Amino acid sequence: MNNFTFTNPVKIIFGKDTIKNITSEIPAGSKVLITYGGGSIKKNNVYEQVINALSSFEYTEFSGIEANPHFETCMKAVALIKEKHIDYVLAVGGGSVIDATKFIVAAACFDDSDPWQILSKGLEIKKALPFGTVLTISATGSEMNDGGVITKAATQEKLAFSSPLVFPKFSVLDPTVTFSLPPRQIANGVVDAFIHVIEQYLTYNEGDSLLQDLMSEAILKTLVLEGPKALENPTDYDVRANLMWASTWALNYWISCGVPQDWATHMIGHELTAFYGLDHAQTLAIVLPGVMTRLKDQKAKKIKRLGKEVFGLQATSDSELIDKTIAAVEGFFEQMGNKTHLSDYGLGEDAIKKVEKRFIERGWKLGECKNITSDVVVEILRLRL
Repeated sequence: MNNFTFTNPVKIIFGKDTIKNITSEIPAGSKVLITYGGGSIKKNNVYEQVINALSSFEYTEFSGIEANPHFETCMKAVALIKEKHIDYVLAVGGGSVIDATKFIVAAACFDDSDPWQILSKGLEIKKALPFGTVLTISATGSEMNDGGVITKAATQEKLAFSSPLVFPKFSVLDPTVTFSLPPRQIANGVVDAFIHVIEQYLTYNEGDSLLQDLMSEAILKTLVLEGPKALENPTDYDVRANLMWASTWALNYWISCGVPQDWATHMIGHELTAFYGLDHAQTLAIVLPGVMTRLKDQKAKKIKRLGKEVFGLQATSDSELIDKTIAAVEGFFEQMGNKTHLSDYGLGEDAIKKVEKRFIERGWKLGECKNITSDVVVEILRLRL
């Protein structure tokens, strides 16, 4: 196990009818900005609960945050914060709203230069406004980590950032608010969480981080078992509670302690979203089987373990087990309703060349061994035609 330092300061408030608790979590006298997306929170009673909880506060609303949040939209919220002298932000939504809010609270205090440089150049965040979250979609784990991903629409760039200053102060997780989600969002959430775990688990190491491996496998098993059930019976509280907590644990940094991480699937998928507007989870479902196939020798031990421990597979040879495991992962995504090939979305060689050009321009080397170069990215994507 590698050396590590671990901190996670987020207070989790979990369970039915817990949105009202935000009243005691936000400092009295705060001027609050509520951030949210397209307005679905006004259809499922979440908005009403939030407004009731904030009845003693002065608050302003900012809506319209996209599914892949735009830098341009975030900067409009920053301008509103400065105009209204906001000193606390409440994100009400899923990972996109929370990611956007993390960037907003940092950009509102970023006076050195263009806030886009937080993303494009990795400039340090030295100050951020405090914020909390009310989670409405279980998927990204953004409610309990310090990272986010923002898209600049003008240049079709989707980039990540992180800072310990953008951990939420608290996050409310009420599984009942996910009951009304459409099947596509349920599926996307499960697939996203699954691949978050895979990025931290499916690497070259095996046997020297037993606790992290077992924790990862527990999360993956939960997603595989409960994901299809959520599609069949979306109002089953126990199923939705298990998925919500599993999604949080998939990326709250516990399972990444002391282990190598990959994240190539995400980085490749980000480009497909930036260029073609595919859902984040849709791109991940396309790319991961290709990564597993192209790098199956490097990841062989973990692929075999994944097959045995999570999918219960058996085989007469290592190569057969590896192939069956990759097929099981792809089959799970398809079972959840996420297509797994570029051609399913009308994309082909032109899309691959566009992604290749972006990787060449940036000179990125991805994966836990930094051996996924632009030419390997092309090979991975051609496996998914």
